[in-house]
Formats: sequence, structure tokens, C-alpha cells
Amino acid sequence: LLDASVKFAVERFHQISTDEVYGDKPLDYDWRGFTEASPLQPSSPYAASKAAADLLCLAYARTYGLYVTISRSSNNYGKWQHTEKLLPKIISLAEHGQKLPVYGPGLNKRDWLYVLDHCVAVDKIIRHGKAGHIYNVAAGTEMSNLTFIKLVLKILAKDENAIEFTEDRAGHDLRYPMDCEKIKNELDWTPQYTFQEALDETVAWYRSRML
Repeated sequence: LLDASVKFAVERFHQISTDEVYGDKPLDYDWRGFTEASPLQPSSPYAASKAAADLLCLAYARTYGLYVTISRSSNNYGKWQHTEKLLPKIISLAEHGQKLPVYGPGLNKRDWLYVLDHCVAVDKIIRHGKAGHIYNVAAGTEMSNLTFIKLVLKILAKDENAIEFTEDRAGHDLRYPMDCEKIKNELDWTPQYTFQEALDETVAWYRSRML
């Protein structure tokens, strides 16, 4: 894609990355989160591939003058998400009366970003972001996986006894706290949807397609 962009003089190239490129922090970490200048310390092969893609983009920007921007977002949720992802998977299992597997004790934390808020952030970056710059995008709705699952079960009016704790997965990052002051200050972006409202709407949408 980068080669083709250079060959055909593409005006803009935007790379959507992930908070996973930074590695993780302890669960009790209470200082400033990762900034765009934080070192890349990916834990998993997937995260390493995303970090490598980010570096390739920045290298093409320097070598070929390609207008590159990068956004690193937290966990997305919303309509049309692949069924392997946590939210639609929880809903499907719960609706079919199956057990809900939770890695380890379920204390690993994630920030949940509504997809439409993410889309607005990407649009602002593409329109007004500076060449060669990186922008963190998160909603400030960090919570443990267990808390998130219980919230979904509450909306579904399902029993928490369906939760089944399983062996933790290899290289399971604890949390990815991110500092998003840059995109807020430079591009005037903040989440417009409240977490509970967006979650309620999303769960209702999935349920309507499963009934």
C-alpha cells in the first residue's frame, strides 16, 4: 500500500493502529498514560506487526515525503463488529444460554471507544492532522473485562452465573492507559457518545439481529 501510494502520488495515507503497540502497564498504575512519544514495547506478535506497520509508515514519510498520519485507538465497539470480538461474542453466547469464558480472573483493563466517536477522530485527523504525526484516541472508559461483561449481562437481563473463568491467554496485556490530550487540544476531538447509551444501543442492535 505504501509503495502504491508513492507510485501514484497519493495525497494522504492514514494508518489506523492500536494502543497495543505501547505494551502494557500494571493494573494499579495511576500516573499519566502512554503519550504519542512513548516507546513501542509490543507484547504479542500481533501488536509487534502493528508497531512495525507504524514504523514503515513513518519511514515512508521521511524517505519519500508521503503525507502520513497515524492514530492509535483503544478497544472499539459498535454495530457490524466481527462476531469473534468480545461484545458480539458475549451477546451471542448469553442469548443462546452458553457459558461465557473469561480469561484468568478477568481483571485486565481495557478502554472502550464507540466506533462512531472513532470515525469522527479519524475524519478530523485526515482533514486537519499534521504530516508525520501520531494521535492517541481513547474514550476514558477504562474498566476490567469482568466489569464490562457484567454490564452487558445486566443489559441482557442474564445471570452472572454464566461466567466461566478459564486459563489466561499467553502474553495477555494488563492494561493500556493512554493520554489523549494531543488530539483533544490540536484537533478539538472528544467523545460525543456516553458509554452507557452507546452500549445500550449496540447491545439492542445485536439482539435484534439474533432473535
